[in-house]
Amino acid sequence: MYEDRSYKRTFYSAPQSVTSLVAAFLEPTITVLVFVLANLWMDEPIAGPQLTVCLLVFALTFPGRNRFRDGLLAASVDIVISWLLLLIILLLCAYATRSLHFFAEETLLFWAVVTPLLQCAATWVGRKVLQLQASRPGSRRSAIVVGGGGLGVKVARALSGLEERNVAFLGYFDDRVDERLHESAASNCLGGLKDVASFVRAHGVHEVFITLPLGSQPRIIELLDQLQGTTASLFFVPDVFGIGIIQGRLQDMNGVPVVGICETPFTGINELAKRVSDLVLASIILILISPVLLALAIGVKLSSPGPIVFKQRRNGLDGNEIIVYKFRSMTTMDNGPVVLQAKPNDPRLTPFGAFIRRTSLDELPQFVNVLQGRMSIVGPRPHAVAHNEEYRQLIKAYMVRHKVKPGITGWAQVNGHRGETETIEKMQARVEYDLEYLRNWSLALDLQIIIRTVRVAFFNTKAY
Repeated sequence: MYEDRSYKRTFYSAPQSVTSLVAAFLEPTITVLVFVLANLWMDEPIAGPQLTVCLLVFALTFPGRNRFRDGLLAASVDIVISWLLLLIILLLCAYATRSLHFFAEETLLFWAVVTPLLQCAATWVGRKVLQLQASRPGSRRSAIVVGGGGLGVKVARALSGLEERNVAFLGYFDDRVDERLHESAASNCLGGLKDVASFVRAHGVHEVFITLPLGSQPRIIELLDQLQGTTASLFFVPDVFGIGIIQGRLQDMNGVPVVGICETPFTGINELAKRVSDLVLASIILILISPVLLALAIGVKLSSPGPIVFKQRRNGLDGNEIIVYKFRSMTTMDNGPVVLQAKPNDPRLTPFGAFIRRTSLDELPQFVNVLQGRMSIVGPRPHAVAHNEEYRQLIKAYMVRHKVKPGITGWAQVNGHRGETETIEKMQARVEYDLEYLRNWSLALDLQIIIRTVRVAFFNTKAY
């Protein structure tokens, strides 16, 4: 379920670069612009507090989500929910820093109401522009796929999902008999490889996607020679779906083209944005929850003999070993080559420990790990070193989740994969969600996960 979506995002993003660039700046620009105009309209000064809000809002909303392909109702609901989550974060920041008095109530109310309305209007305009571009005479582009296997079918389905590019998929070409082709390709096979060039010329095909396996290199070279005499755009799609594709893209390395297959999403400006948001949010949260931390520490100390904080060895960024803090919830502290996961009615759990594990309160000391730079607020949950050594041999692409810092909460946890993973299938599902997070990361997604975590922590029944 994840490969098809990541394929469309990763390997066919170049033609959408203008749309993606507009979408990336649209939401943060509108949000900041409305705030500035609201202050000017109300004759409020644009001073230090206002500029701080502008910078914070831009950092939390960049890059904006591309909603031009979504239905207008779905896009509007998503805009409103994202905006409410952002307002909650900003209100928490204002409360923690006692800075709300710097802003006029009328200005904030105007900003809160007008911003989502303008974002919805801008999304509607963007959709209309894309539809007009697609309806222009001669804008519809035809495409064929060479190779009728599973990869070829994935490419065809990805092309069909690119509505704003208005692509007409014509069919497949393959030398194999129908019995050896994918069922979808066999019913729409237009000929063999020798027929491709003539078909392209006769029908004015715009794009040719070659999905043959690398073992067919001589045939690929021959086909490319034949297609050089046409005006079609040629694309070679390597069969790399046996591995987890993370942030795959073509890069220029001092004049040498390099195809990236597995790379961290946190490089350049993304790395800076992620770290700044972690530092800001972790600092604010620690200030707000300091009374809770004190109460929990007292509860752990009184519940059973032993230290208040449990320090466990886990694997962090790039698989390097880190020390993670948790409030102790058990009478034992497994930290060796064999670590038993907590289970329902686990006799090692103290009564108070069962409560803080069920509500995830035992994880709160990890905000200190975030300030140290060992962890992030949102990311794949770190597993015990012993568990990593076990699962890295059983689950394909398991260690790819270590391309980023581990998180206090994650995409897998808010989608029901929290608690004990007593089967390989459950751990596989958790890893798939972790990889999905790496493929689709944005600050908006991080905010969504944080808000959903609060709800899950108090209404989830899978943790113990």
